[in-house]
This record gives sequence, C-alpha cells and structure tokens, in this order.
Amino acid sequence: MEIVTTIKQCIEYLEECDLPLGLVPTMGAIHNGHKELIKTASINDSTVITSIFVNPLQFGPNEDLDNYPRRVDSDLEKLKALAVDAVFLPSSEEIYPNNFSTSINVGGISNVLEGQSRPGHFNGVATIVCKLLLIINPDHVYFGEKDAQQCLVIEKMVHDLNIRTKILKVPTVREQDGLAISSRNMYLSKPERDSATIIYKSLSLAHELHSQGIKNASFIKNSMSELINSVPFTKQDYISVSEPSTLKELDLIDCDALISVAVFVGKTRLIDNIFLKSTD
Repeated sequence: MEIVTTIKQCIEYLEECDLPLGLVPTMGAIHNGHKELIKTASINDSTVITSIFVNPLQFGPNEDLDNYPRRVDSDLEKLKALAVDAVFLPSSEEIYPNNFSTSINVGGISNVLEGQSRPGHFNGVATIVCKLLLIINPDHVYFGEKDAQQCLVIEKMVHDLNIRTKILKVPTVREQDGLAISSRNMYLSKPERDSATIIYKSLSLAHELHSQGIKNASFIKNSMSELINSVPFTKQDYISVSEPSTLKELDLIDCDALISVAVFVGKTRLIDNIFLKSTD
C-alpha cells in the first residue's frame, strides 16, 4: 500500500496505476462503513485510493474540528488489511495553502436541512470533494447513503461543473441494534449510546406507519418526534419528509420519500435517513 502526502506525489503515483480508478474519501477514524465503501470500490475498480483528510472548511466555529478523532496510525493499519492500493494523506497546508481563497457554493439543495443547521458546511464539503476529484481524477467516487444530502450536493456539483467522475452510493452500514455507523459514535457515553438507538427506531416507525397506509407527513414526523423525546439525552434538531432528489418537503407522501433526522444525543449530533418507496 502506497502512502502519498503531497499532490505531486499523488499525481505521479496515479499516472502509473491501472484503470479504472476508484476513490473513497474519508476523514479518517476508519470504521465498518468505510470498509464497505472500499469493498465496493475493489469490486468495480482495478485501483482503489483512499484519502484521509479532516477538512476544516466543513466545520463551523462551534463544532468538533479540534476534537474530531484523528487516528492515523490505526487507520493505516486497518487500510493495509483492505483492498486499498494507495492512501492520500495530505496536510491542511498542502490542500489549502496560505493564498487559497476559492469556495464552491452549490446553492439550493445545499441550504436546507444540514445546510440550514450547519451554515457553510456544504461549501466546505463541495470545495474539498472538487479538489480531490481534480487531483485524483477517479473513474468512480464512493459515498454512503447515510449522508444522503451530501450525495445530492456532490451530484449537483459534478453535473454543473462537467466533472466526469461517476458517483456511486453504498447503503448505510448499521450496528446490530440499528444505529448507523459513524466516527462520531465514539463520542457517546454508554447511557447515550443506549439512547442513540432511538434514531433508527424512529425511522423504522416512519416506515411502519407508511406501510400501514398513513401518508400524512406531519403525523409521521410528530410520531417520530414523540418517540425520540421518550428517551433521555436526546434533543431533536430536525425531522424531514422530502422528495428524494430535490429535498422539497412533502405534506402528503404520494411518491418516493426521504425521511431524514438529525438528533443531538448528549452533545453529539447524529444524522440518519431511510428511503420510502411509494410502492411500500
């Protein structure tokens, strides 16, 4: 497994690699969700490169940039055991030199839900992903469906800027009790971890109500909210029932829908979602 730390080294390595090329971008703290992305990439691509970069531009001033888990040595050991050919491990100075001033604002779809709760977040996401795609020029880039809005923002950016990389989405990986796997789960205390299971239970409730023929979005959201509030340590940020490609809020679920939630468990903010098919 090759480790490259500069853009120049990365480009030189990739000039000699076998195609197709797959990119799995991460912020480190490698977990089973990342492993599933890498597994999928290894099936589709002859060369798999993983990036590890904690992107400061996507963190707000009162968020967890300083505390975000950084376990580079452990991450590299985990990646060596997977089908990873190279790791791009740049410094902040390498990606954002002193004179860097460009920001990508996708607009529209980036301003609701996560964009509303975390102003500027998706500008940071779009900027780093665009840089990685231009540096690495992969045939495919892999993201998890847990970050459904992020996928939509990146798809919009790639379309608008005529970037040729194909975005492939991988289903959310969950713990046995349903909690979506996330690097931020390690922030949770044992009691908070127990309460966090209510997030997926609320999404499962939405699916159950929908399968019973209930199409009123407000009723479903209120039912989810009551369930989330029934356990300690939880504070709801938002619950959304939206059209999956536009994130336009739905009053009546008469088409496919994306159910999205953001919940504080203690001080830790977690997100999750499920897709509802109109035929369910």
